[in-house]
This record gives sequence, C-alpha cells and structure tokens, in this order.
Amino acid sequence: MYEVEVKVRASHDAVRERLVELDADQIDEVVQEDVYYDAPHRDFAETDEAFRLRREREDGDEDVRMTYKGPLVEAESKTRKEFETGVDEGETAENVFEALGFSPAATVRKERERFALDGYVVTLDAVDGLGEFVEVETETENDVESAREGAYDVLRTLNLDPGEQIRTSYLGLLLSDDASE
Repeated sequence: MYEVEVKVRASHDAVRERLVELDADQIDEVVQEDVYYDAPHRDFAETDEAFRLRREREDGDEDVRMTYKGPLVEAESKTRKEFETGVDEGETAENVFEALGFSPAATVRKERERFALDGYVVTLDAVDGLGEFVEVETETENDVESAREGAYDVLRTLNLDPGEQIRTSYLGLLLSDDASE
C-alpha cells in the first residue's frame, strides 16, 4: 500500500472556510504524539525511512499505532510505502523497541482536524514548533500518479498551490530547525 500525500504551509482559517463552502465532511479532531526511533542496524536518515509509535487522543480515548514508512518513491509528492498496525499497550511496545536496540530520536506533536473531500482526507495540522500546514492524502495499491494528480486537484479546489508543496516530513523539518539553531 502506498500513502500519497501532498503538504503545504497554509493558514487554517481560509482553508476551513473553503471546506465548509465545499460541504466537506469533518471526520474528527485529534492530538497526535509521534515518537520516532533510530534503528541499531541502519541510519534511517540516510535510507529515508521512518519507524514510529503514534499516540492519538480524541475525547479522552487513546489509540496507539506502530508505523514503518519506506523511502520516498517519486519526486512529485511525499509518496511512500507504509505499513501500520495497532498496538494494545504503547508502553510495552516502547520497551520492546528499546530492548531490540531502537532508541527514541525525536517526538512530533500536532493537533489535527481531518475532513473528507472528493475521496481524499484533508488534514489541518498545527505542529508544535513548526506552525500550520494542510495535507491532502489518500492510499493506493499502485496508481500513484492518478492519486497524486487528484491530491493536486483537491489543493487547487482549496485555493492552494500544489507547486508550494513541502516533501520533507514534520520530523525532518523539526530536525533541520534544531540543526540550524
């Protein structure tokens, strides 16, 4: 499965208004905290991979998921092969990762509002330390190009420019900000 994602910096107020005009369905509002891990056997920064444990909170409930993201597969979007599964006990998973030599590298915290529009998920992200972003994403088995072009169309419908997309992950953006300080 491929996750096809296009992300731009944008003020949420104007995009939220446009989503209302378009009668987009609000999916949810959540807080996510992603702990990214370094591997003992290879450098994920060099291989362009990511391994994380995500805690998602909504209305007092918590969902924990483990995710592996492969390297980017194209230059036109932030498309990656992705494998994700639920975890019953986040603390136990952390202990397993650390026992196997994985070490926490960084944490990304964000508040997210998600909407459904034209078969895509539009997410308004407020990322601690980085600001406001809009992501448009979908999953596909193999038609990455059509999915990407559809994501670009959704951005245009939201009065956003696909040419301003940011292919760097939030983790990469945070680490580059840390490196420049």
